[in-house]
Amino acid sequence: MGKQPNLYAFDDLSILAATLRTYIIQCQNAGFERHGLFRVAVSGGSLPSTLAKALLEPSQSGPDDVVDFSKWDIFFADERAVPLDHPDSNYKLLQDELLDKIPVNMGQPKVHPIDVKDLDDVQELADQYQETLMQSFAAKDSVKLPIFDLLLLGCGPDGHTCSLFPNHELLRESDAWVAPIEDSPKPPAKRITLSLPVVTHGIKIAFIATGAGKKDVMKQIFDTEEGRSLPCGLVNEGGAEKVSWFTDSVAVEGVAFPRRGSL
Repeated sequence: MGKQPNLYAFDDLSILAATLRTYIIQCQNAGFERHGLFRVAVSGGSLPSTLAKALLEPSQSGPDDVVDFSKWDIFFADERAVPLDHPDSNYKLLQDELLDKIPVNMGQPKVHPIDVKDLDDVQELADQYQETLMQSFAAKDSVKLPIFDLLLLGCGPDGHTCSLFPNHELLRESDAWVAPIEDSPKPPAKRITLSLPVVTHGIKIAFIATGAGKKDVMKQIFDTEEGRSLPCGLVNEGGAEKVSWFTDSVAVEGVAFPRRGSL
């Protein structure tokens, strides 16, 4: 059996947030050492509010516990083809929950939203966002895939992540960095998403999954053969030990897969 993802479960969301903070700062500092920047991709859902709980606390334990947003490059793991001020926009969600609340002394990140002039053409929207990635990561002909320092992802009750849905043809996309989707089973139908190879190519990949509503899909992903073919299961398989799951106890109730005790 190959190397496996790390599953962490916490009784309390505040302990989850504190541990997630430690993990993100470790990833941040490793990114700073590698290239003086922290390149991170984020998803939507409940993730931005959890990030705010984890990251906006003042430093408790000295220089190793400092979030320096001024060197963060934030990209979107997926985005809906809507204006940036639309309630369905992942950019707006991140702005409302995290970006607008960052104190001045923590620095301001560089954020890369979609180009809204292409909302009517999701292929062009995806191509333009891929171009944005190329400007930050290098030209596509010089690197096969962009390498994020960290991807912060959610898990839907159907096992989807980013805008990669179960049994969808996009799961087989192997060339594009960013792909369009026009038939998302979850509204809005038109979106763009990082492709599966880009997700699994990240240096670190973190899922945040909380609440009793996740219990059934977590059991499927971690304990069943079929669950391995769900998008989250495919990330587990492709990312292996680079993947860490931050969950609360109710989300993994009944899951047999072994938990890890500490980072």
